Amino acid sequence: MPSDTARRRCAVVGLGARARMFTAALAGPYADRIDLVGFCDVNAHRMAVHNEWIGASVPAYPAEDFTSMLRRERVDLVVVCTVDRTHDHYIVEALEAGCDVVTEKPMTTDADRACRILDAQRRTGRQVRVAFNYRYNPVHAAVRETLAAGGIGEVGSVHFEWLLDLRHGADYFRRWHREKANSGGLMVHKATHHFDLVNWWLGTEPETVYAQGGLFFYGDEAGTRRGLARDYARAHGSPAAADDPFAVRMADSPLLSALYLDAEAEDGYHRDQNVFGPGVTIEDDMAVLVRYATGSTLTYHLTAYAPWEGYRIAFNGSEGRLELLVEESTWTRPRVRVQGGSAVLHGEAVGDTAGRTELMLRRFWEPPRELRVQTEEGGHGGGDVRMLEDLFGEPAADPLGRAADAVDGARSLVTGLAANRSFESGSPVRTRDLLGPSAAGWCRTRNRRPTSW
Repeated sequence: MPSDTARRRCAVVGLGARARMFTAALAGPYADRIDLVGFCDVNAHRMAVHNEWIGASVPAYPAEDFTSMLRRERVDLVVVCTVDRTHDHYIVEALEAGCDVVTEKPMTTDADRACRILDAQRRTGRQVRVAFNYRYNPVHAAVRETLAAGGIGEVGSVHFEWLLDLRHGADYFRRWHREKANSGGLMVHKATHHFDLVNWWLGTEPETVYAQGGLFFYGDEAGTRRGLARDYARAHGSPAAADDPFAVRMADSPLLSALYLDAEAEDGYHRDQNVFGPGVTIEDDMAVLVRYATGSTLTYHLTAYAPWEGYRIAFNGSEGRLELLVEESTWTRPRVRVQGGSAVLHGEAVGDTAGRTELMLRRFWEPPRELRVQTEEGGHGGGDVRMLEDLFGEPAADPLGRAADAVDGARSLVTGLAANRSFESGSPVRTRDLLGPSAAGWCRTRNRRPTSW
């Protein structure tokens, strides 16, 4: 156990469902290293729920008192789990107050906000870590190791398809994510994970992005045209939602009831909006073509209305091909009740429909060989547990460079932000033009492991 002088004083801002992973870790396995000294949120009820879950009485502050909390509680580490568009506000305020920061992905939602964060990080000398848990998934680590060892030679191209099923994909269209001003759309909120993986796997950065995307399946127009629409604004208390397989029933879920249904009186936020209702401004079907500084290319497709959940990735190299298939679920059950510790059932959480994970190395002139990777328990293929240990546990060697800093956070955003601009313009976008002169050199800054906390 570290000495008392080594202990850190941590606050969490944004106490929604995703924060539960952090509050449980800080109050549990890392309580011998870190004191959880503050919660901050726009909703007092949600903070009370987290305190009840961890059996504590962490001081709770309204959002407008964030900087006062940092000073009063002598905070030196802040975990940011708020709505995406507000990340930069809390990150910058924390840095300027002398705190280090762990932020949920995406680091922010546009280039100006990314500039603001990186400028503050440089100016203050404090650290920003981005919670890219997919870097810690053992099978993703095996991909990086194989590529770095020259398993397929020089990588020429990557094909990457990500599928969100009718349960998980639909959930982005019920929540605040459905408005691009809040989330940056799925190109930012969701695909930043995937673009970060490609940056990390290839050790390079994107230079040119061309993309097409639209709202094909969800939203009022498509729902009406296909006969999927139901006449309700939100599912709770609506007879019209009773037989809708796309509706989430918050009253059936202790977690959703506690964090959202019972908290509505304070802020009026509805977590169960109609996915075929008006007001959706994000895309659900997106295709992206990227050229990287190394000359490699990426073809990427994200579909948010698939019958199964998972992803396929293939790397074509000068000496062969590496293929990864992950079937988190093979099909989607309708009207599954959300139980347990997650706000939404990801494919991997539904055991009886889970599929397989297969990593195949196909070298020229050789028979294919499966690279077997030991699977682990826990969210995101065991990535959550490993990431938490890296963020809050004993400092350890990081030969794969998994620790992601603010530069990695900005680099991961560039592809999605450029894709959003390409959707609008119909033209390729140079990332240098998107970032502007104040961001020159970001993408070419080498990724160094942050100093241990």
